[in-house]
Amino acid sequence: MKPIRMRTIKHGTRSLLIVALGVALASTSFADNKNKNKGGGAGGAAGGTAAGGGSAAGDEGIEIDSPAAGSDDSGTIDMEAPEETEKPAGSLEAELNANEANQATVKAGPVRKTPLSWKDILVVVRKPFLKVRRTELNPFTSITMNDNMIKHYTLGGEFAYYLTDVLAVGVEGQYYVHQFAEPFDLVARQARRLPTVNQYNWSAALNFHYVPVYGKFAVLDHRLVAWEVFFTAGIGAGQSEVIPRDTKFPGFTNILIQPNLGASMRFFIAKWLTVNLGVRDYMFIDKFEPTDRSPMMNATATDAKENADSAFINNIMFQIGVSFWLPTTFEYTTFR
Repeated sequence: MKPIRMRTIKHGTRSLLIVALGVALASTSFADNKNKNKGGGAGGAAGGTAAGGGSAAGDEGIEIDSPAAGSDDSGTIDMEAPEETEKPAGSLEAELNANEANQATVKAGPVRKTPLSWKDILVVVRKPFLKVRRTELNPFTSITMNDNMIKHYTLGGEFAYYLTDVLAVGVEGQYYVHQFAEPFDLVARQARRLPTVNQYNWSAALNFHYVPVYGKFAVLDHRLVAWEVFFTAGIGAGQSEVIPRDTKFPGFTNILIQPNLGASMRFFIAKWLTVNLGVRDYMFIDKFEPTDRSPMMNATATDAKENADSAFINNIMFQIGVSFWLPTTFEYTTFR
């Protein structure tokens, strides 16, 4: 505790002495508390006594000595904050590794099977029409598309059996009726000579059908109509007949080897009825009446045929028909 030294007051009153004494007591209490916190009570008191002894004898009033030089007591209140414990620096890599370890532990557990519901079932709509192991009876009619001199109309039919739903084999036959087009008469009047043309009498073919495309469309948002595209390739025979430019000379006939190629569309109306539209190209080499025919040359049919002019012909026909299917009903024997 720091000493308090009292001096003689020459010119003071009693009240001033009481105030000075109160201030001295307060200072003494403050110094005691500070020395207890710092733990240097004895050393601080000794230093204070030494410092007090060096004061001038002539000073007046109450004097509070300052701490000696070199002492830790600075005469101020020590408000040092308590030391904080340092936290270890965090590691992002360590935390990520810990998370991965936790996830691996979860995945390594037994797998829980979730029961299926109706939402997991995929419904595949069945085709509304099956052709496999069914017979198609197809009456049709056709017209020539690429001959501007003579047009042919046919009445025909085809008998086809479907080995699978996309592959069929069939036999067809056609009977032809011809009609001269307007350019036939115009050429005769302007050029003063008749064109050389042949008419077709009949044809037959063995055909193979393949169905690569199948679909459906809506009619006025009321009914769905199924349709398909099928390709046809076949080989057959036919007969053509020369139309003589001069009726005094006889005509002659030709037997033609006719491969054919075509593409058609089929629309399903009922389980036993379809409508067919298609284009067919019948290819062959035909013989025509020779240009230098006269009573002295090529007068007979045999001579005219031996000296006939040959040409490769593409007889492209547009066909439309209706197919009847037997049996009239069908049943699914496999899963959807």
